[in-house]
Amino acid sequence: MVPNDGAAMLRIEIAKQPDGSGVLRCTRQDGSVTWQKQTKHAVHFALHDLTHYAVETALGYRHAFFGLIAEGWDVDDTAGKAARGPLPVEAIEVERIVGLFDAERASGVLWTPEEFSAVAPRPLTGPEIESVRTLRAMLFKRWFAIAPGEKLELEFEVTSAAAS
Repeated sequence: MVPNDGAAMLRIEIAKQPDGSGVLRCTRQDGSVTWQKQTKHAVHFALHDLTHYAVETALGYRHAFFGLIAEGWDVDDTAGKAARGPLPVEAIEVERIVGLFDAERASGVLWTPEEFSAVAPRPLTGPEIESVRTLRAMLFKRWFAIAPGEKLELEFEVTSAAAS
């Protein structure tokens, strides 16, 4: 992973298990690794992690889940209860937005921008929502196409301003 124009890259791998769950492994620019295997609601978490990627990428967040991992946080630190302390405001905002997209997916009904904005931590425009949905749909398609034992690989770019 070579940085482009002062940007660092985080390599994200989600390995599909026989039960459809995923094991998340993140490799930072310096080669250090953090990972997590979910056991409770495990199948949901692979889709939740992909939704995080879609929200953070499409909406340009860099201090939320994957940005924090790239900065050196371990997955367990992102619960906000570890030695690192509470999560940054941006990470909390993203978690809430991701939760809304998870709820929309579970409902089986596409929400309007007004419905999102009524409960979101900030107003979301139609183009922003569509951008997240489009990227998430592509990621879900890739996830559902891989067989158990295979992995989905992504890269998350963190600009030097976010990495500082």
